[in-house]
Amino acid sequence: MIDPKIFDDMANKLAGLIPQGARDVQHDVEKNIKALLQNKFSKLDLVTREEFDIQCAVLQRTREKLEVLEKKVSELEKGS
Repeated sequence: MIDPKIFDDMANKLAGLIPQGARDVQHDVEKNIKALLQNKFSKLDLVTREEFDIQCAVLQRTREKLEVLEKKVSELEKGS
């Protein structure tokens, strides 16, 4: 899942783009932007960096095992 702090940071940055005269509605805008971002990101298939790194490590181990097995099969085929 995505860290909710990301939404706060993005909402704050976007709200900071509001002209000075409209700062009195800044809190409402921040809240609405945050809700919009959460809604849109929840519809995407996103993973955290930690989950991505874990899956990369699993894939690397799988590749290594596959290479070992391919080598064994090749050696067995040569011996036949």
